[in-house]
Amino acid sequence: MLRLTPPNYDKIRVATHFEASYGGSEANIALSLANLGIDSSFFSVVPDNSIGKSAIRMLRSNDVHCSPVILSTPEDTPTHRLGIYYLETGYGIRPSKVTYDRKHSAFSEYDYSNVDLDALLEGFNWLHMSGITPALSKSCADFTLSIMKKAKEKNLIVSFDGNFRSTLWSWKEARDFCTKCLPYVDVLLGIEPYNLPREDGTGDVKDNIPYQPNYEQQADVFDTFVRAYPNIKCIARHVRYAHTGSENSLKAFMWYDGKTYESKLFTFTILDRVGGGDAFASGLIYAMMKEYSPEDMVNFAVASSVIKHTIRGDGNITDDVKSIKSIMNMNYDIKR
Repeated sequence: MLRLTPPNYDKIRVATHFEASYGGSEANIALSLANLGIDSSFFSVVPDNSIGKSAIRMLRSNDVHCSPVILSTPEDTPTHRLGIYYLETGYGIRPSKVTYDRKHSAFSEYDYSNVDLDALLEGFNWLHMSGITPALSKSCADFTLSIMKKAKEKNLIVSFDGNFRSTLWSWKEARDFCTKCLPYVDVLLGIEPYNLPREDGTGDVKDNIPYQPNYEQQADVFDTFVRAYPNIKCIARHVRYAHTGSENSLKAFMWYDGKTYESKLFTFTILDRVGGGDAFASGLIYAMMKEYSPEDMVNFAVASSVIKHTIRGDGNITDDVKSIKSIMNMNYDIKR
């Protein structure tokens, strides 16, 4: 997507010019991992024009392989446009605000039924998807489920981040679809939106779980996921504490190998919040690929998100693992 942001924390209503950059959940993951030295490829559909090519050029400049990307023509997607979002950056007590203009994008309108999934996944060992993609159209939803099934047939590790967006679909629509994905997921990021009924059949297990759960509450939810879907090898979610629009704290919980882990609590000043969740996901994927200890996995993931908050743009362009480790090794206290 094309991101347009008024400079200097201006509000959109008074902005006279915008800073342009590119981003998107799966794109941010590929970019972040490529900067950390992981061989990463990105599949998407963008219009065959200067804007679409500029977005791909940005990814290639960050060492992301983009050969699978489809450049669509007006015959492929009549509206022939790249999705846009406007970011009004918060400051102090004023929170950030996002306005989307992504309906009828080339990506959402493309017909994926003829995409050769075997060829698309050939030579890879990990597939990452987000819950934003299936929210865009029925074609995107069908493609998401199909490629996850194909990835499992080919023995790829599949990671999935629910990434619920209320501006794209309802909670029920998101829950109904994302729950269908769970049988094909190895690494689950976030705990929403999924339908996990209580064992006694009275509603959803998350009904009474607070937005900022303690260790015991989170461990109980993780255990419920694993009992229902024993195929899941790892579950992780980060928890945010917003003190002001400019200062937050983050920590995370992770279930791995039969145990729930809790990260340190990190407090920091925000330059750019967008993409923080994607940086957390890419940090966890990197740590898993490098076979870190569980404690280091969850702390590296949070530290990756923390350092992203100091970088303008959607992606974590940090290319120095030592700088992330230096943050993760700072002396923080866990607070429950």
